[in-house]
Amino acid sequence: MIELPSFAVLLSGAAVALAIACAVVAIRLLRERQEITQQARALTADVEKLSDRLWVLADSEERYRSLIEAQGDLIVRRSEGRIIYANAAYAALIGKSEVEAVGSVEQPRVRIARPVQVLPNGARVVDECIETQEGERWLSWVETIVPVAAGQTVLQRVGREISGRIATETALEEARSRAEEASAAKSRFLATVSHEFRTPLNGILGMADLLGDTRLDPEQSTYVKALRSSGEALLGLVDDILDFAKVEAGKLELLDTPFDPAALIEDVTELMAPRAQAKGIEISALLGPDLPGQLVGDAERLRQILLNLVGNAVKFTQEGGVGIEADAVAGGFVVSIADTGPGIPPERLATIFEEFEQGGMTGHREQVGTGLGLAIARRLARAMGGDIEATNREGCGALFRLALPLRAAVDAGASPASPDWAGRRILVASSAPFSAAHIVACLERMGAQVVQAGDHAQAFAELAGDSAPSAVLIDRNLPGGEIEAVAAAARRAGVADIVIMLAPAERRSFGSPYAAGFSGFLVKPVRARSLQVRLDPVKRSQGTAVAAPAGVASARQPVAGLRVLVAEDNEINALLLTRSLERFGCSAVWARDGGEAVRLIEEARSGEVKGFDLALLDVRMPVLDGLAVARRIRAAEKAPGSERLPIVAVTANTAEEDRREALAAGMDDCLAKPLSREQLRGWIERLSHLRTTQMLSA
Repeated sequence: MIELPSFAVLLSGAAVALAIACAVVAIRLLRERQEITQQARALTADVEKLSDRLWVLADSEERYRSLIEAQGDLIVRRSEGRIIYANAAYAALIGKSEVEAVGSVEQPRVRIARPVQVLPNGARVVDECIETQEGERWLSWVETIVPVAAGQTVLQRVGREISGRIATETALEEARSRAEEASAAKSRFLATVSHEFRTPLNGILGMADLLGDTRLDPEQSTYVKALRSSGEALLGLVDDILDFAKVEAGKLELLDTPFDPAALIEDVTELMAPRAQAKGIEISALLGPDLPGQLVGDAERLRQILLNLVGNAVKFTQEGGVGIEADAVAGGFVVSIADTGPGIPPERLATIFEEFEQGGMTGHREQVGTGLGLAIARRLARAMGGDIEATNREGCGALFRLALPLRAAVDAGASPASPDWAGRRILVASSAPFSAAHIVACLERMGAQVVQAGDHAQAFAELAGDSAPSAVLIDRNLPGGEIEAVAAAARRAGVADIVIMLAPAERRSFGSPYAAGFSGFLVKPVRARSLQVRLDPVKRSQGTAVAAPAGVASARQPVAGLRVLVAEDNEINALLLTRSLERFGCSAVWARDGGEAVRLIEEARSGEVKGFDLALLDVRMPVLDGLAVARRIRAAEKAPGSERLPIVAVTANTAEEDRREALAAGMDDCLAKPLSREQLRGWIERLSHLRTTQMLSA
C-alpha cells in the first residue's frame, strides 16, 4: 500500500514551488526593469538630441528670416489664391500684419504691369507698379511653383524693390527723348536755314536780272534797293547761324568803335520798310532829343539786334504799324519797338527768347522763320552788357525794350541843331498809329505849332479857319480819301508847302504829285532830315520832282500771251516771277497763299474768269502748301471734260526727295530757287508752241 504524502509535506512542496515561481518572476521583472531603464535613458538622449536639433533649426530659421527681412524682399505663398505665408514686408504692402495676412485673399493694387518674362527654369518675372499709402512703388516679382507637404505645391512670389531702377530708366529715357528732340530741332533748323538761304538769294539774282533789263533811272533805283535788301537778308541769316554758334561757344567778339546811332536807326527802319509796306502796315522811327551824335559800341551787332526785333514786330503785325523810338538815358542807350499786332500770350512771355521758339513746324506756316531771332538778339544784348524785355502794350500789340550801356564818344558832340521854326503853323493830316505822332513830335521840337487832322473832314475844317497853316503834310492813306481835294483846299487857303507822304510803291502808282496839286512829296518812312529839307523855306526851291518812270528798256517778247498763276507768299519772289513773266509776254496773276490759289483755279474752271495756261506754285506757303494745292488740282481734274493744267513747283528745297515728293503730288516739273530765267523761258516757249499747234490744228 502506497503511503500518501502528508499535508504538511504537500504544503511545504507548494511553498517551495511558489517560492521558485516568485523568484523566476522577480528575476524577469528585474530584467525588464533594466531594459525599461535602458530604453528610458535612450529616449532621454534622443529627446535631448531632438531638442538640440529643434533649437538649431529655430536659430537657423530666425537667422534666415532676419536675412530675408534685412534684404527687404517681399515673400508670399498662396494656395488656391489664399495666403498661407507672408513675411512682414509683404504683409505691410497689403496693409496687414503677418498674422492677419495668413488666410487672406487680398492682392496689391497694381497700377501698371509690364509684360511677363518666362525664364528657362520656368520661373516668371514681371515688373509692377503698386499703389500704396506712401505712394507708388515699383516691384519686380519672381513667381515659382514650390512643393510642400503631402506632395502638394503652392505659388510663391518673391518681390524686390526696383523704384530706383525705374526712376533711372525713366530719366535716361527722358534724356534720350530730349536729345532726339534737340537733334530733330537742329535738323529742322538746318533744313529751314537751307530754304531761307535760297529764298533771298533768288531775290538777289532775280532782281539783278531785272536790273539788267532797265536803265539806271529812278525806277531802277528801287530794284537796286530790293537787290541790296535781299543780299543783306541772306547775309544776316548766315550771320545769325554763325553768331548763335559763337554765342553758344562763348567766342563772340564785340567791337568798340564810334558810330552814328541816328543813322543806324533810320537805316534799319528803311531796310524793313519794304517788308512792312508790302503788308499794308506802316513803320516809323523817332529819335530822341538827347541822342548824341556818336556812341561807342558794336554798330553791326546793334543793327543785327534791331533787325531781329523790328523784323519780328513786322512779321506778327497784320494791320496798323510798327514804331521805333530811340533815345539816350542815364547810363545808356534805349530803343523801344512797339507794334499793333496781337501781342504776346502771357504764357509765352517767359519763353519768347528761348531757342527755336516758333510756331508749328509744318509745311505750311503762318509765320516763317528759324525761331532763333529773338534768342540771338537777347544773347547779343547781354553780351554787350544790356538786356531786352518784352511786354504787352495797353490796348493791343507788343513792346520790346532794348537797353545797352553805350557811352557817348569823346568827340561826339551834340546832334545837329534843329532849325528854329517858331511861329510856323503846320498841319499834319494823318491817322497812322506811329508816324503821325512821330512827325508831330519832330516838328514841335523844331519850334513849330503843329495841328493834327485824323481824317479829311478835320483837314478841311483846319484849312477853313481864320489862321491858315504855312505848310500841310498829307498822308496818302488819309482816312476818307480825297487827298487831292485837301490839297486844293490848302492852295485856296494860300499854303505854300503842300506835301504828300507816300510809300515807294504808292509813288509809282500815284503818278506825278505836282500834277495832283502838291508842291512836293516825302517817301515813307519819313526821315527827320528829309522833313527839315522839304519844309525849310531856304531850301524849298531845291526840292526836285522825281521824273516819271521811263519805259522799260527791253521790249517784251510778244511770243507767249499765256495766262500764268503765280502762287508765292514772298513779295520779292512774287515780284520777280510776275515781272519776268510780263517780259516774256505773259499775263501773271498773283496768289498770296495756297488757299487763294485754289480759289482762283476753281473760278477759272467754273468759267467765272479766264483759264490759266500754267501754274507756278511755291512749295512752302501759308494756308495750303504747294503740294496740297497740286493734289487738289489733280483731284478736280478727274471730272469728265477737265483739262490738265501744267503745274511747276518753285521751291528752295533742292534735295532729291523734295523733287520726288513734288512730282508725286502731281507737279510736272520742279524749278529750284534761285530761279533760272532760262528754265522759266523754256516752259513758256514750250507751252506757247503747244498752244500755237493746237490753234493751227483746230
